[in-house]
Amino acid sequence: MRMLKGKFAAGFPCLVFLLVVLTGCVPLGAQTDERYGIDESKNVMVAMRDGVKLATDVYRPARNGQPVEGKFPVLLMRTPYNKVDGVAIADYFVPRGYVVVLQDVRGRYKSEGRWRPLVDDLNDGFDTATWIGAQPWSAGKIGTMGSSYAGATQHALAIANAPYVEAMIPRNAMSDFGRYGVRHNGAFELRWFNWVFTLGNATGTPNATSAAARAASVLAATTALVDMGTQVREYVRSLPLRPDTTPLKFAPDYEAWLIEAMSHGDYDAFWKDAGASVVDHLTEYKDIPEYETTGWYDSWGTQVANLNYVELRRTKKSLQRLIVGPWIHSNENHSYAGEAQFTEDAALDLSAFSLVWFDHWLKGIDNGVDREPPVRIYVMGGGDAHKTPEGRIFVGGHWRDEQQWPLARTAPTPYYLHANGVLAPDKPADSPPITYLFDPRNPVPTLGGNVSSQGTLMFQGAADQRCRLDFWLCSDTKPLSARNDVLVFQTPPLTGDIEVTGRLIVKLWAASNALDTDFTAKLIDVYPPNADFPAGVDLNIADSIVRARYRNGLGKAELLQPGEPYEFTIEMYPTSLVFKRGHRIRLDISSSNFPRFDINPNTGEPLNNNRRWQVAENTVYLDTKHLSQIILPVIPAEKTGTSAGGSGER
Repeated sequence: MRMLKGKFAAGFPCLVFLLVVLTGCVPLGAQTDERYGIDESKNVMVAMRDGVKLATDVYRPARNGQPVEGKFPVLLMRTPYNKVDGVAIADYFVPRGYVVVLQDVRGRYKSEGRWRPLVDDLNDGFDTATWIGAQPWSAGKIGTMGSSYAGATQHALAIANAPYVEAMIPRNAMSDFGRYGVRHNGAFELRWFNWVFTLGNATGTPNATSAAARAASVLAATTALVDMGTQVREYVRSLPLRPDTTPLKFAPDYEAWLIEAMSHGDYDAFWKDAGASVVDHLTEYKDIPEYETTGWYDSWGTQVANLNYVELRRTKKSLQRLIVGPWIHSNENHSYAGEAQFTEDAALDLSAFSLVWFDHWLKGIDNGVDREPPVRIYVMGGGDAHKTPEGRIFVGGHWRDEQQWPLARTAPTPYYLHANGVLAPDKPADSPPITYLFDPRNPVPTLGGNVSSQGTLMFQGAADQRCRLDFWLCSDTKPLSARNDVLVFQTPPLTGDIEVTGRLIVKLWAASNALDTDFTAKLIDVYPPNADFPAGVDLNIADSIVRARYRNGLGKAELLQPGEPYEFTIEMYPTSLVFKRGHRIRLDISSSNFPRFDINPNTGEPLNNNRRWQVAENTVYLDTKHLSQIILPVIPAEKTGTSAGGSGER
């Protein structure tokens, strides 16, 4: 039996985000009086239908060093990231009357079998839930937890219609990843290259009996894999990746999946049936209460908010909830994202937040969670832009309850691109197009954004769009706007606050002299100079890309007719932000954002199999017949229920 240390275990901090503010519920202490000790059973090998055994840790309520007889609701997390890292969940929930089950997914850490990302989690999740339901300590009610990949395993449980599962909290969940997340409008998100090259952070882990250690036939091969993981930057600069050409050949399951994912652009069964494509399996998806969480700078924000929540609420009878904070991936307990600082209440107490949800659905406690507004969002902006002691810019913001997502009162407002670099609601006059050179050997560096699993490739969240010498892709400190291959369109300084909350869609008329190329879009909040930031700040809000061969949809690639103008749709990740009076709204158009996305060689060769590079002449049209624009989801100020954009102190 293990004793708890402190009121809350490390890894699940209780922050200043008060539960009463979030839910309107009574204090948690009034819901659960008795506190239990913890009995733990490590590495219980649970057999799957094919005989493969998965390592499973079981934590049960205990008294006087012995498990308590009786049945309890169960919280399950299935993870590729080493189940022992989830012990804080047990530390918090078991004393409050839950059994906690943590499991290494197939082929990872202590579990047997071969790793195939999420494909086996449908059956393995179903079989694990069946096993839990048959245990004498199980009350036959399972709630599921976990972030990122461990959020995807929850979606796999629901797609498989696993028994006993009655409530879920898929945080920042990997899902629909042939659309966004792994492939992205046809491009490839290179954070997954880093993920695989470090074997999902399992390479060299002392207790890893799978992954690299299992795949390697000799110790030297494992050493080579570890060393390979330290050279990700060099490898992404020398793409494409071909079989048996790097030490990744010593981990063949990882190599095979990565090469296929980088080579497979068409959106077909490879992506749709990969185990966590919610929108492609709505019919099979179990109808259960679900609370989805994501952040405006999360790497899975589009899938969680714009796809999964919208479609599940439309098709399911069970309660669906959504909370979106200003967070980067899996950092709900922070009140900042990269270089942007928000109000202190932006941080979420994950443990208390989850307890209220599961107490209601698994224990039947009437704590009011079913009467909350369905959507809660953090509206960024409104702060005074001072520099914090940590060197961040104070963006500010406030929480707001909503009845739907996207918001019904949204006024989709086109802002048009003008030849003189102006971004405005007025349509442009006829003007000649702008042509720029896109050299794949000199890509636009990624400075922040909706990334995760990025390792040393890039940094997450909000960032001033100026190069810095400590970033490996920058050789100077010039702003990205000074590059000749970045087209900048911005409003004059705003005369009043403008709130933008919802989907961000660019309609770009463009052409190329190449058979294939990319077009990128980035939305930026331009801060005026102040005493702390004499040059102002160009703060990234959202970005995206489209690979030209997928301009007509992800189902089938179609190369360009050189010189022919096409309309490209580029949907960025959603946001909620007040562009404050005196700021500018800016849209940058280019053809690369590296290493967030892989670089298009412009040759039209098969994906991940090019031998040539070509400098492309890319052209953006700005005339009355080709209205290039960004459609901003403007929220009318008089209907927000607060001052326009808020003060950042609410």
